[in-house]
Amino acid sequence: MIAVITGDIIGSKGSDPAVWLEALRDQLDHFGSSPKDWEVYRGDEFQLEVDAPDEVLLTAFRIKASIKTFKNLDVRMGIGIGEKDYQGSRVSQSNGSAFVNSGTQFDLLKKQKVNLAISSPDRGFDQDLNMLLKLALVIMDDWSVGSAQLAQTLLENPDQIQEEIARKFEIKQAAVSQRLRRAHLNLIMELEAYFRIKFNKTFKP
Repeated sequence: MIAVITGDIIGSKGSDPAVWLEALRDQLDHFGSSPKDWEVYRGDEFQLEVDAPDEVLLTAFRIKASIKTFKNLDVRMGIGIGEKDYQGSRVSQSNGSAFVNSGTQFDLLKKQKVNLAISSPDRGFDQDLNMLLKLALVIMDDWSVGSAQLAQTLLENPDQIQEEIARKFEIKQAAVSQRLRRAHLNLIMELEAYFRIKFNKTFKP
């Protein structure tokens, strides 16, 4: 079983790709190599295969935070969980239920008016997680650039302490605490942990 993320950049038409493309590629490159594991195509669309499917939500959150560090940009992602039946030389040429679920879910996002949703072989799993994601998106879609920068830092380095973050951003520790509260990152990380538990109970024997 694998996971696949299919996504695009919201607001890209009004921005210079040089602003966000390197950040997106850096995130995707962390999880594999192009074009076997990930591709960016048609300007602002991308696809990523995630071999450890219980980590796919953390992966999506990292991509989300990275893109939200740029003003007026966001990202829309359809997560598919399932099997891979064919390995192509490019991720866009691979096939299986994970790819079908991801593409189908991505196509539904605009109609559903959400920026992140999951499709898997278990509809009960999808229903539970997608409801929680809708609530989480109320927070994440509203992240400021500063909140997104802090979220990206902690999602990539969860053990980093506030004093280190304060030095990195050249702000006071009290300001770090305030940004953490505004970003509600503790709730986002609780959801990510819940996803892992729910995934393992649902899909692992």
